[in-house]
Amino acid sequence: MRKLRYNVAVSLDGYIARSDGSFDWIVEDSSIDFDALFAQFDTLLMGRKTYEVVRSQGAGGPFEQMDKVIVSRSHPPGVEGNCRFIGEDFPRYVQILKAGSGRDIWLFGGGTLFRALLDVGLVDTVEVAVMPVLLGDGIPMLARPAVTTPLELISCKRLASGIVMLKYGVRTHAA
Repeated sequence: MRKLRYNVAVSLDGYIARSDGSFDWIVEDSSIDFDALFAQFDTLLMGRKTYEVVRSQGAGGPFEQMDKVIVSRSHPPGVEGNCRFIGEDFPRYVQILKAGSGRDIWLFGGGTLFRALLDVGLVDTVEVAVMPVLLGDGIPMLARPAVTTPLELISCKRLASGIVMLKYGVRTHAA
């Protein structure tokens, strides 16, 4: 079964972007093997706002060949190229995606979508690259309302740039 992995850069104070959606604060680190990271996924799952940011980056890049699933209340459901727009029944669609064949699914950005999928037990791992910066305000990694979700540390790595890479498994409440 494919895993749904929330993999995101986050400021030390818990923000994934500035209030305007910008991410110019993310620290560059040449020791991160992005090719190896991208090779683990064949599908990006994101909300419409995150999709707009990805689309604004232009064609090409590491995400170009990945299938994209965009959860949106404002865009009609359907397929456009390698993008599938889905609506309110997104948890059921994610269950079907996870049960299918392929590489893991990257839950890409979007604290609101992360919260919704976490609450219904569909997120398998939370993987954060903690940046050595305090933003003070912005888009939070996890939208409110907060429900306690137990996590289990899988790995922790400190990079020379000051980035700390953390990977947690999501525990079920039955465990």
